[in-house]
Amino acid sequence: MATDKNVKGTIERISGPLVVAKGMTGASMYEVARVGDIGLVGEIIELNGDLASIQVYEETSGLRPGEPVVGTGEPLSVELGPGLIEQFYDGIQRPLKAIEEASKSVFIARGISVSALDHEKLWQFEPKVSVGDEVSEGDVLGVVQETVLVEHRIMVPNGVSGKVVSVESGEFNVDAVIAVIDDGKEKHGVSMLRRWPVRRGRPVAKKLPPVTPLTTGQRVVDTFFPIAMGGTACVPGPFGSGKTVIQHQLAKWAEAQIVVYIGCGERGNEMTDVLREFPELKDPRSGQPLMKRTVLIANTSNMPVAAREASVYTGISIAEYYRDMGYSVALMADSTSRWAEALREMSGRLEEMPGEEGYPAYLGTRLASFYERAGRAICLGGDGREGSVSVIGAVSPPGGDLSEPVTQNTLRVTKVFWGLDANLAYQRHFPAINWLNSYSLYTNKLDEYWDAKFDAEWTPARVEAMTLLEEESSLKEIVQLVGMDALSRNERMTMETAKSLREDFLHQNAFNDVDTYTSMEKQFKMLSTILKFHHAGLEALQSGAEMNKLFNLPVREKIARMGLVGEQELEKIDALEGEMRDEIAQLLASGGEK
Repeated sequence: MATDKNVKGTIERISGPLVVAKGMTGASMYEVARVGDIGLVGEIIELNGDLASIQVYEETSGLRPGEPVVGTGEPLSVELGPGLIEQFYDGIQRPLKAIEEASKSVFIARGISVSALDHEKLWQFEPKVSVGDEVSEGDVLGVVQETVLVEHRIMVPNGVSGKVVSVESGEFNVDAVIAVIDDGKEKHGVSMLRRWPVRRGRPVAKKLPPVTPLTTGQRVVDTFFPIAMGGTACVPGPFGSGKTVIQHQLAKWAEAQIVVYIGCGERGNEMTDVLREFPELKDPRSGQPLMKRTVLIANTSNMPVAAREASVYTGISIAEYYRDMGYSVALMADSTSRWAEALREMSGRLEEMPGEEGYPAYLGTRLASFYERAGRAICLGGDGREGSVSVIGAVSPPGGDLSEPVTQNTLRVTKVFWGLDANLAYQRHFPAINWLNSYSLYTNKLDEYWDAKFDAEWTPARVEAMTLLEEESSLKEIVQLVGMDALSRNERMTMETAKSLREDFLHQNAFNDVDTYTSMEKQFKMLSTILKFHHAGLEALQSGAEMNKLFNLPVREKIARMGLVGEQELEKIDALEGEMRDEIAQLLASGGEK
């Protein structure tokens, strides 16, 4: 609640989530303000003389002109420290569970103020430095075991360096001073708590090129359209094509140590699914619940529109914090279209000159400033640790129109395009990524990585498989005009192999415990087996084998079920090459010729 001596101004007019206050001389851009008698949280987004335009992150109904507006003097910031993992925040980092307990209701009470971190909880701090050590910003002072999967590294704050005068060991809350550093001019008490402005990227020692793959266990992604650690990807698609399914799968299975999932303006039941599923899901590498390395941020469609804009910055700031500890972080934003709609609404209420389709002219700049915070880097500190933030943003173009501004501006700054196809989704082909439209600009670099792992056999197999899929698309046009009989025997083999690639390799069942995740070794074996049958089939057709008998060999059923072979039983896939050659030889020997 505001007090008179702190009032900088008063409300002049209210327009939905936008409040204009007068008497705000001395206020700063992006300063947080408390609006009205109940102290709603807002952020100053425009200054004109003593008038300040404030986007309020809570429902503004009931506010009246003349009510006080209090400037805090600080930008919108996140609290960083032990306790972030397993939390469920709203768009401005308010913990929803703590709000529910404080307000005694499942609805968020307006004006409520709850700390993002639990300031009472004690954490066991183990120092990694000694008295007398010289440290600089980013050096690890000590560690806290935040969860069974995450070791939280307490780093020297930005802008601080010098000699360690004292360091403590034991149980402390996040506000307690755990070390004192003397820079020669003054002594700095260091706690486990940090605050960071969400709109400013955290600094790194050196940015690195994205040359290491971020494996996801999704065959169409890892094989044909891979993303690198520290990379950026765009997932556009019409309603019902599986954007959220893809985001959930990547959050569950991507080879990242930390997951930050932002539900930005999507339906509330989608975030409910995440809340219910993630605690029950087992991390494939540790067997622990997935929530033990996950932070969730929700600003769903029934929550204030303005807070959608802040939610992506809140998420990326938390992701950068864990990157600075040396972790690989995967950030999912679902969906940036809703974030852009919040920009459009605020821009319209500010009466700015609109750009294409009513979006602000600076839409592309804002999108670029968000995605450019992704990357792989050498973190600050003397140990040279490496961390990365990979950003996967879903886009929801109206009617699936990929020419609309949000999609086009996103494609300009991201390096991977996973184009979702409503027709594939209608055919129950998931992931519904269209292999003819999608692309990845990381492919060449990552091909070098996998060629080193698979004896230079990866790139030829991937290129051949994609070529077969493209040839199938051309042949389908001929088939639609004159029928399948017009194709040559080799072209029929191409059609059959492409069908196997689509149905047996690209299609993946997210609800099957085995098929939901495929290691790179298994992906390579599956792809190679399909291509080996293609080559053996072409040889058999040249020897006069009958097509229908060739296509219906018993081994084809085993090839179709390779996705259900467990990771510990990959020798079953290896055995298929011998089986197919034996069956083809028996076919030819038994007179199975045309």
